[in-house]
Amino acid sequence: MPTLILLMIVSATAFAFWNASRAAAERAEALGRDACRIAGVQWLDHSVHAIGLRVCRQESGWLGFERTFRFDYSHTGEDRHIGRLVLRGDRLVSFSGPVMPSVAQFH
Repeated sequence: MPTLILLMIVSATAFAFWNASRAAAERAEALGRDACRIAGVQWLDHSVHAIGLRVCRQESGWLGFERTFRFDYSHTGEDRHIGRLVLRGDRLVSFSGPVMPSVAQFH
């Protein structure tokens, strides 16, 4: 009986981790896609890739995960650039990638 309870606890923990990871990937995908749309660049591969996971302290004081994602974008369709974003929970804490075009263009 204790083995069954232990198996249920481990299974529930694994499911909760998987579910939170999927939710973070979906949030990162939406953020990357929106950033590319706003900047007027092409979002390549239509996906993000998880490249990092670490334990960090959340604003609430509880321990949580900080997940790093990578995505690719292109200005012309012939070049390829890497964007990166970091989420703590579902909050964006770091972003590097495409930026909006400048209002004034220099000649």
